[in-house]
Amino acid sequence: MAKKNNRDTKGRIIEAAWSLFYRQGYDDTTVEEIIQESGTSRGSFYHYFEGKDALLSSLSYLFDRKYEELSPTLDPQQDRFDQLMYLNRELFIMIENSISLDLLARLYSSQLVTRGEKHLLDHNRTYYKFINCCGRSWPRASREGSCAVT
Repeated sequence: MAKKNNRDTKGRIIEAAWSLFYRQGYDDTTVEEIIQESGTSRGSFYHYFEGKDALLSSLSYLFDRKYEELSPTLDPQQDRFDQLMYLNRELFIMIENSISLDLLARLYSSQLVTRGEKHLLDHNRTYYKFINCCGRSWPRASREGSCAVT
């Protein structure tokens, strides 16, 4: 249960941060505001992130949460390509409605550097698990445990 609580805490921090970044802009958002909006503590924030800049690479977490949210809505009769197109279309709608272009540009440019973690390219992400999932319906395979996405 502790692992789920840790994930929930980290998720609340990430979601609060990106919500504030969208509303106020990255530069005008403080760590204190993120802590307050997430309902967490300073210790929790710094347990997961070295600082506000570390949150830039966390957008892939929001993307994967969206994919996990959409998983039960996938039509098992559709082929993998159509399912992938549906997931991407829904993700792009989320991006248009909740992530500023400036922040998205910062994220993608941070993934182009040669040092550090490249979260978008992490093959343990939900997106890659979907793509590589056993050649079977992702929702069904996920439920059966043969292709876990979480």
